[in-house]
Amino acid sequence: MTSPVAFTSPGSVSVGKAATSAGGQTPAPAPSNLQKAQLELREPPSDGSTSTPSGAVIGVIKFQYNPKELTVAKNAKWKRDSNRNAAKSAPPEFTGSDPSKLTLELFLDATDKMDDGVVKKVEMLFSCCVPTMSSRNSKKGSPPWVIFSWGGMTGFPAFVSSVSCKYTLFTPSGLPVRAIVTVQLEEISGEKGGQNPTSGALAARDTHTVIAGDTLPSVAYRALGDPNAWRAIAELNDIDDPMRLEPGSRLLIPAPEEVERRDGE
Repeated sequence: MTSPVAFTSPGSVSVGKAATSAGGQTPAPAPSNLQKAQLELREPPSDGSTSTPSGAVIGVIKFQYNPKELTVAKNAKWKRDSNRNAAKSAPPEFTGSDPSKLTLELFLDATDKMDDGVVKKVEMLFSCCVPTMSSRNSKKGSPPWVIFSWGGMTGFPAFVSSVSCKYTLFTPSGLPVRAIVTVQLEEISGEKGGQNPTSGALAARDTHTVIAGDTLPSVAYRALGDPNAWRAIAELNDIDDPMRLEPGSRLLIPAPEEVERRDGE
């Protein structure tokens, strides 16, 4: 995770210990093992369901800098009946849970090239709030579903409920070259009765680098203790043939609670 971004003046920004200025200095190169966060955009299901996202990826928004913080929120709804004549208030009654929400902040900077890269990235984020071209042909158009991921951590299938952009630096001609964008995601499906209350939050996933001779059942047995969990790994990594894996490729391993939830559906 990058260090917090601290603004010092309209013409410069301090990122950790390295300074980036409008005069042309660029940040120090990122370490080779640094994994960038991203938002994966998927076509909404054509049948209008909310159980699983479509497998059709229509775009990926890669973060220029990893977010300095993430905010995940979930609310429980309780109802308490009031009785003026009672000595004590009635016990509260649980009525359900609101969808999980994830709020993150993006820092965009194009002072190295002084081009329209910031504007284009902001426009792509705003496009997450309007129906996709394919869905417009149906009776009910829908914006894309999005999935936030960062290394071995991934979020719930969600929609972008709001995008707020603050431009902080411009070229002499008025082109924005620096911005702070706040994006709020809201869980699509919510929770089913009896579901693990943490299932709507970010799930920490392991990774596995494929070696010669690996198959999905063997990877599932080593990582999860159950060779039958290979289907969950295949779905997570969009793999069609579980017996043919490319050595050197990296697989995301689902968290145990994800496998249990999938088996229970």
